[in-house]
Amino acid sequence: MPAKSSDPSEKPEPPEPPHYHGHRERLRERFYSAGADALSDYELLEMALFPALPRRDTKPLAKTLIKTFGSFAEVIHAPVARLRKVEGVGEAAINQLKLIAAAASRVTKGEVKSRNALSSWNEVIDYCRSSMAFADKEQFRLLFLDKRNQLIADEVQQTGTVDHTPVYPREVIKRALELSATALILVHNHPSGDPSPSQADIQMTKAIIEIAKPLGIAVHDHIIVGKGGHASLRGLRLI
Repeated sequence: MPAKSSDPSEKPEPPEPPHYHGHRERLRERFYSAGADALSDYELLEMALFPALPRRDTKPLAKTLIKTFGSFAEVIHAPVARLRKVEGVGEAAINQLKLIAAAASRVTKGEVKSRNALSSWNEVIDYCRSSMAFADKEQFRLLFLDKRNQLIADEVQQTGTVDHTPVYPREVIKRALELSATALILVHNHPSGDPSPSQADIQMTKAIIEIAKPLGIAVHDHIIVGKGGHASLRGLRLI
């Protein structure tokens, strides 16, 4: 066996970087040079998981998550309980995914809040979808607007089951009066993914309009969001 060198000036060779190190660098280069659109959903998810899993190849986990939930948006909005069931997903990864979801929601809400809601309708839709489309239970959300149609408040009034949310029209109007709102946009989600309005959705909306109108409160629309898109009761001429 050859003797070990006793020369103190001789430094040991640094360990080789992990096999995924080069892949991470190439992915970062593509992201910064070509933009996020150049990356697939699983590649963007790989990058999102880098900070949470610094010493692990995130590609297999990213692919598993996309296969399980369907898309990048569905992964970051997936219920925590379901994420925990995916092998390899720990608390650090969950925290990172939920941080991204919260940041996306905060950005879209900021765009809605700073502009006239009716003149920035696409931003309103984007915000509603990012906030609710992937929830596993029905939520009924209210956007309260002032006389300039700018957002005063955004509140989830009720959360229900997978296919039903109890809504009380008088409670809706009571809250609008408390906030001195002059207009409302009603929003709820369909966890089934199909945003088509039900007869109950239409009847509830008309009941709110009937109470709101004599009080000078306009109901601009009722938007239903789902994984497959959105539906506007106003756009469908149902109200």
